[in-house]
Amino acid sequence: MLAAKAREVMACCRLLAGFSEESGRTTRTFLSAPMRDVHAHLGSWMERCGLSVHVDNAGNLRGVYPASASDGPRLFIGSHLDTVIDAGAFDGVLGVVMAVALVDLLERRSLPFLIEVVGFSEEEGVRFGVPFIGSRALAGTLDVDLLNRVDTRGRSVEDAIRDYGLDPSCVVNARAGNHALGYLEFHIEQGPVLDDIAAPLGVVRAIVGQSRLTATFAGSANHAGTTPMHARRDAVAGAAEWITAVEALARSTPGLVATVGRILARPGSTNVIAGVCDTSLDVRHASDEARRIAVATLHHTAQQIASRRQLRVEFETHLDQPAVVMSPTLVSTLERALTTQGVPIHRIDSGAGHDAMIMAACMPAAMLFLRSPGGISHHPDETVLEDDVAAALGTGLAFLDDLARSLSHA
Repeated sequence: MLAAKAREVMACCRLLAGFSEESGRTTRTFLSAPMRDVHAHLGSWMERCGLSVHVDNAGNLRGVYPASASDGPRLFIGSHLDTVIDAGAFDGVLGVVMAVALVDLLERRSLPFLIEVVGFSEEEGVRFGVPFIGSRALAGTLDVDLLNRVDTRGRSVEDAIRDYGLDPSCVVNARAGNHALGYLEFHIEQGPVLDDIAAPLGVVRAIVGQSRLTATFAGSANHAGTTPMHARRDAVAGAAEWITAVEALARSTPGLVATVGRILARPGSTNVIAGVCDTSLDVRHASDEARRIAVATLHHTAQQIASRRQLRVEFETHLDQPAVVMSPTLVSTLERALTTQGVPIHRIDSGAGHDAMIMAACMPAAMLFLRSPGGISHHPDETVLEDDVAAALGTGLAFLDDLARSLSHA
């Protein structure tokens, strides 16, 4: 039964990957036209499983499975339906499809709590440069500034909601109620850790904190042929020295990852020494203290390099996201569920951000990772293994039964 349902889940994810803004590759951003096809396909399946389905005013697809008691609490299970540009078929979508499949496997059996399946409208931040629009709406943190943010075509988040036939003035109604039991998210790991240890599933302990900054090195642009090496104030050379220091610090600090993913030299001519170099910095760690110490160290290192090279350096902070620890109670429930399925327990920290970190601000949250073969994600080659999906579905059912017993004995 679980194997057949796992095959159905994977086939559904691949089908949904065809609902795209671009021919030949999967790209589906916030409330773009293909999202209607996704809503229609999943909504139809959800209704067949006994869920009451609607799309809220933040564009989230939501379906409620009734409880055995009308006053029961509510367990949210979901993930996001948008994608990055040229995406794979499983990031985000797998968690929503698995949530529907779990309800389907209940075969109309009632539990002492409601189950609400949520397909978040946006998590990746592709269209508006800010992630988590969908889960922010449920958490009640979707503010006016975000609604006014515009895309490259000059359309705001508010415009996009209205263009989809929804009412942006009623976004507040998307907020989750107070009687929440918790939030559960299934997701591909998006990294190689589980694959390297041949583990099918991993229980997320925490989602790491993130710092995102821009470091701008400024020197003096001059002629590449006539300026002697000793007389140069080369912004790119200073940035390059600093970038190697970023890597060295991350390699020598357990649990730390640090990335310079974007470099912009100005004026950008082949025969001109760069006078300015903008570099991005992304620093992540499960410990906020370790992350902030690393950022401070990299600030200091950049200043030393700039001083020695007669450069200036300035930093601009774009994100300081604290680490989010998953609910110990729900984590323990997940681990018991894994044990009932004969699946070894592997605990893991998430190096990527997820909707669970937003939902954790308003209710207990937990995540179960499925291994990513080869550690590939945000790429058309990302995939999952059928046996892992089946194991995750079995774990999900055991998780639901454990919660049901806990509530019955409370």
